[in-house]
Amino acid sequence: MSLQFEIIAVTPFRQNCTLLWDDETKEAVLTDVGGDVPYLLKEIKSKGLNVKEIWLTHGHLDHAGGVVEFLRHHDVPVIGPHEDDEFLLQSLPETTAGYGFPVSPAFVPTCWLHEGETLSVGAYEFQVLHIPGHTPGQVVFYCAAADLLIAGDVLFYETIGRTDFPRGNHHDLISNIKSKLLVLPEATRVITGHGRMTTIGHERRHNPFL
Repeated sequence: MSLQFEIIAVTPFRQNCTLLWDDETKEAVLTDVGGDVPYLLKEIKSKGLNVKEIWLTHGHLDHAGGVVEFLRHHDVPVIGPHEDDEFLLQSLPETTAGYGFPVSPAFVPTCWLHEGETLSVGAYEFQVLHIPGHTPGQVVFYCAAADLLIAGDVLFYETIGRTDFPRGNHHDLISNIKSKLLVLPEATRVITGHGRMTTIGHERRHNPFL
């Protein structure tokens, strides 16, 4: 029994949507359904998976812009982000149109997430950590049993998330990364919001921002 994942780069921004599943139960979740929904549906079907939820790290269009389209095919709960990102989800029609993406209606998730809550995929539990800075409502998902962190746009290979967007805060981002993420085990694998994976140990030693 093990937790499996496939990283699927979606939208012209090449955002890392992650398909997570328990290979024993075939229960699955999708994180950050930014777009390219037909391809996501094809991958789910080809693996024989049962997607039970969508998890969102934050409200930016490349992470949340495909949610409503996906729900037309699979009516599942949408979990997260923290409610401080509600303004981003409500502005999706304008931002998706402005960037030339397929226009996404605004939506409200099934439930907002808070620090310390727990989500699950099959037998695997993920701890929710609230990491404001890139956006005020950004959350990440950490599975200790699988040494895996779904980091959204908080932490990248040798860099960090941008803080020049509305309600971004550089000091908050650095402080939250140091106090909540760099304390995780060195071997923790990090699925970033864009680009290649990294580990907590690598970022402790080589990230010039930290």
